[in-house]
Amino acid sequence: MPDRHALPLYVQISEMLIRDIHAGRLLDGERLPPEREMADRLGISVGTLRKALGDLTDKGMLERVQGSGNYIRAKSDAQSVYAFFRVELLEGGGLPTAEVLSVQRVVKAAELPQFGTSDEAHRIRRLRRLNGQPAVLEEIWLDGSFAPQIAEGDLRESLYLYYREALGLWINRAEDRLGLAPVPDWAPETFGPKSGENTLQASRISWGQDGTRAEVSFSWIDTTIARYVSRIA
Repeated sequence: MPDRHALPLYVQISEMLIRDIHAGRLLDGERLPPEREMADRLGISVGTLRKALGDLTDKGMLERVQGSGNYIRAKSDAQSVYAFFRVELLEGGGLPTAEVLSVQRVVKAAELPQFGTSDEAHRIRRLRRLNGQPAVLEEIWLDGSFAPQIAEGDLRESLYLYYREALGLWINRAEDRLGLAPVPDWAPETFGPKSGENTLQASRISWGQDGTRAEVSFSWIDTTIARYVSRIA
């Protein structure tokens, strides 16, 4: 059965190609393989691929030349569901997916940076995969003022897309800081680094459209699988 919380398949393919372009795995001016060959390689129908390519064309990242083929048009400011997700496979790119481990409304931990207006927050713990490989462990604290309750089954693979569609919250700015931190004791066995082992951590403060801090999050990255990347243009 398809996962109703997953992005539509054509969007997943489009987002995967955007991340490959940003990572330099697909170069500006590069011609893509013929559509049927490309669809077979991805294990999807030609119709689904054409919807994905149409999405890329609408974003200005693909030029479709009649009788010649499809050509990459690299740009750094393309709209993307995963624009704020800065982790890639070591070789670049990788389609992100998310497994929710738990969702709870809890009192904000004393050690958290100040954010929001409520004394409580929705604490979301997830395991993120890149092309199916467990790569990032996440703990997200969303200010409790945005919703009385959040059910695990309501969440989308793209959390910021869920915020926009369900809560009317647009994350339009974020600050990340990198350091080493021990993997927490709630890490699942499928995550490579074990509980207590130091690994790369990205801590983030995110701002909503009204300029207030809406969210704090922590991401533990398995550096044998993935890396944190920030590109400046």
